[in-house]
Amino acid sequence: MIWINSSLNNVIITNSLPKKAQSQISLTFLPPKKKKATQATRRLIWAVHLTSSHEARDLGHLLYKDFHTDQKFTMTTYTNNGVAITAASTRKDEAIFSEIQTKLKNNNVMLDVLTTITTEDLGVSGLKQIVSLPFPYQIAGKAELQYVHDYAGISLGVGLNSKPVVNLSGVFGNKAVAVGADVAFDTSTGDFTKYNAALTLNNSDLAAALTLNNKGDSLTASYYHLVNKESGSAAGAELTHSFSTKENTLSIGTQHALDPLTTMKARYNNHGMVSALIEHEWRPKSFFTLSTEVDTKAIDKASKVGLSLVLKP
Repeated sequence: MIWINSSLNNVIITNSLPKKAQSQISLTFLPPKKKKATQATRRLIWAVHLTSSHEARDLGHLLYKDFHTDQKFTMTTYTNNGVAITAASTRKDEAIFSEIQTKLKNNNVMLDVLTTITTEDLGVSGLKQIVSLPFPYQIAGKAELQYVHDYAGISLGVGLNSKPVVNLSGVFGNKAVAVGADVAFDTSTGDFTKYNAALTLNNSDLAAALTLNNKGDSLTASYYHLVNKESGSAAGAELTHSFSTKENTLSIGTQHALDPLTTMKARYNNHGMVSALIEHEWRPKSFFTLSTEVDTKAIDKASKVGLSLVLKP
């Protein structure tokens, strides 16, 4: 599967990426925020992987998913006519953010109410169009055309304003090796605002990727190894080097399934941050997660604790 991000108003930063392009409506109506370089790196790695296995996605899950230090509650419900309504509330420090997502899917058309309309199979297998109209930031609207093939994927996006940003992404490869690039051009300034590239290699139980981001300023190498499929044991690492600051960031992580419904994960980086979590699926598609984070370079400070409850029918 080729994953290409088309979200324009990620109002509330989440710890995982959607499988399909989508926008979010926040009841707090916070302005859109720019994604961090590390998030852009992981997205490009995932996008480049043309594989039936999910090692690239699993690396992101291993090192970043659910390692939060806030309290979050999410509930999703479905109606008989195909409407999915998701309500979420997050408490971070002393602030509380809430959001509501509503989706309607009918045949090959998916409507993300007030935000995104996705139409699949436009007479050609693998062809999809996406129109995003973020509310209340309509100026950030975007039209996108995606084509996905077994060995290639191309996405062309154009902003819906007088001087749009044009984004072009391409991925080529197979289950063993793939290469991709992502370029954005701002017609108002005549400058390239983004150009990234990635190369990935993988087999049945391991994956490796090399990604160039931030207009060539940062280089990221990542590795994921599924040690035992039955127990869910896995290990992964990600090393990022910034050419401008000469700074290196190394993150390593591991996970193990205590039983089919309970998973433990741990993560450490060279800045001294240690994180751990335990996640339990107490009913199908519903999860309870307890996580903690400790700064080993400031051990006198209190550790941070995060709680998450996800309910789905």
